[in-house]
Amino acid sequence: MSLELLVEAVVSGILLGGFYAAVSLGLSVAFGLLDVPHIAHPTLLVVGAYATYALAQLGIDPIAAGFMLMPAFFVIGVGLYRFYHALFERRGGDIALRGLAFFFGIAFIIEVVLILVFGVDQRLVEAAYIGSSVQLAGLQMPSRMLIAFALAGLLTLLLSTYLSRTFTGRAIKAVAQDQTALALMGADPVRIKQSAFGIATATCAIAGALLIIVGPVEPGMGRLYIGGTFCVAVLAGLGSMKGTLLAGLILGITESLVLTSLGTSWAPAVSFGLLLVVLAIRPSGLFGR
Repeated sequence: MSLELLVEAVVSGILLGGFYAAVSLGLSVAFGLLDVPHIAHPTLLVVGAYATYALAQLGIDPIAAGFMLMPAFFVIGVGLYRFYHALFERRGGDIALRGLAFFFGIAFIIEVVLILVFGVDQRLVEAAYIGSSVQLAGLQMPSRMLIAFALAGLLTLLLSTYLSRTFTGRAIKAVAQDQTALALMGADPVRIKQSAFGIATATCAIAGALLIIVGPVEPGMGRLYIGGTFCVAVLAGLGSMKGTLLAGLILGITESLVLTSLGTSWAPAVSFGLLLVVLAIRPSGLFGR
């Protein structure tokens, strides 16, 4: 591999890593901080993409549509967690296994509904920045990937600030560690987890908008991102927002280098392979909990 090709692969990987971080932030909150086996997260990304597509048909910019959808997705997340809590967490027992089955069922139902409503054809949106590129240091960088990278940095900054500077944010970070102590501090653990899950789902609105900006979407696309999103969340260290951004960059660069050197057939195995390596060497991730 020539030096020029190596530089191009690394730069492409950095931009791709920003996108991976953006689509994984919600999972880092739900799975990393709340211990909720939210395997339906990638499917909710696809819902965000299709909701963005629906608003784009009304002439609304895809990025603006993503921000507009965040309150609605927050409400969906709150309702989904209340349902999950009533059926599983409140009853105790082996909630991990049953929770996986619950969210797998949710993902399957959502995929079927999307097929019934939108069909199996791929959908895409149009915007001036989707087909354009920017030349920096002699390299052509797609504008849509630059936007994804910038939004990933913005979301990481906002979530990190919220989790570290506010009472509710600190309560979210504490709820998975010691719910009894949190209750003694005057916070209701269930309400805190409910709000946190709403925030995690709200990020799916922006991430879904990025998903359909980066490329066409179809109802079953969520399955393609299960390995990548969980790899980023685990590699980051469960619950670390800054770690999520760094883990996304690591996955993006690794996948880009493998794609450039070995071909496209090996790229889908990168996330699962990296996940296995992390679990074997450092199960707590880069930043730990």
